[in-house]
Amino acid sequence: MRRTDRLFDLIQILRDGRLHRASDISARLGVSIRTIWRDMNTLMASGLPVEGERGVGYILRAPITLPPMILNAVELEALRLGLRLATQGDDATLAKAARALAKRIAAVTPAPTKDEGDLFAFPGPTDNRAPKHLPPLRRAIKAHERVTITYIDQRGTESHRDIRPLALEKHAQVSTLAAYCEARGDFRSFRVDRIVAVTATGERFPDEPGRSLSDYRARMDSETIRDQG
Repeated sequence: MRRTDRLFDLIQILRDGRLHRASDISARLGVSIRTIWRDMNTLMASGLPVEGERGVGYILRAPITLPPMILNAVELEALRLGLRLATQGDDATLAKAARALAKRIAAVTPAPTKDEGDLFAFPGPTDNRAPKHLPPLRRAIKAHERVTITYIDQRGTESHRDIRPLALEKHAQVSTLAAYCEARGDFRSFRVDRIVAVTATGERFPDEPGRSLSDYRARMDSETIRDQG
């Protein structure tokens, strides 16, 4: 039995909330008592609420499982995004736990068709019009569909742009849209709260070299993409 499988079985045994002796567990799993001692130390060090010691036994003091749940596609995407944000946070312990949980969820759920981190942004206090535009922008990014946006820059000038939406990002309290602007022939970054309207064109765009999200990211690493205010 692999150690990861054995640790999982240990947790299942402890779930009943009773005191279990290492000798009983070792006989049940077919391993030595010393192996159980080491595994219990591993579970304790991982932060699980397991208490006990050699010669006494081990007990799980708090529930660590959730009841079975059925998630729809949007709920699953929200869960994945929340974990992604946690992995990028400043709390190293929380980030490590989020990465571990994300792997466990990935093992039992369908693979995402696209990296959700490229699809989502969270509206904050300063995002005035942003929330209502996030769903159609997410759909367009997923579908690789060109859209036309009506945009007001920081000077108050209104313009209409035909763009290839590539990713939604979050900077402090402002959501931004990374895009390839057809008219400018270059990448642009738009503040979502300054988008007045989003119109779907029904036209899909290919993943062309020099105009893709990976190209945008490469440019971001080497220089600043022009911010449209």
